[in-house]
Amino acid sequence: MAASPPKKTKDASPLADFVNSAMGQAFKRQGFAATDIVTHWEDIAGPELAHRSEPLRLTWPRREDENSIGTLTIRVEGPYALELQHSTATIIERVNRYFGWRCVGRVTIRQGPVTRRHKPPAPPFEPEPSAVADVAEKIGPFEDEALGQSLARLGALVRGRVTRS
Repeated sequence: MAASPPKKTKDASPLADFVNSAMGQAFKRQGFAATDIVTHWEDIAGPELAHRSEPLRLTWPRREDENSIGTLTIRVEGPYALELQHSTATIIERVNRYFGWRCVGRVTIRQGPVTRRHKPPAPPFEPEPSAVADVAEKIGPFEDEALGQSLARLGALVRGRVTRS
């Protein structure tokens, strides 16, 4: 009898594969059966709405019938609440389109501070010293050396941006 070949195991898995299982219980307490609405809020709501709002909970009525639709509660920064109120139909449509079925039929708005999920800014680009020296040679000497160095650095940055684009 021939032995079956050993099963291959994955050495590494993406972190996203573990998010649902690790955070699932916490999100279920808030009414989110899946973490997708929280983790993909920017994709669902769009960048303009997502930066000023965040989903808090998704609740369904107690009765169990096929026509029951959920209520999505969204926290929004105070002055932006009016804009969000005018966009509720769009949000409902986007959430339902994202999940592929009519799971949300109503949106409630709660005003409050929103957790910031901004990406850290990219580190500033420093031009090569040789590029700064080349620009400094082309622009010539200045009475104020610090001003000349600053303009040479600016010129090297502009030149570098044009060549990188």
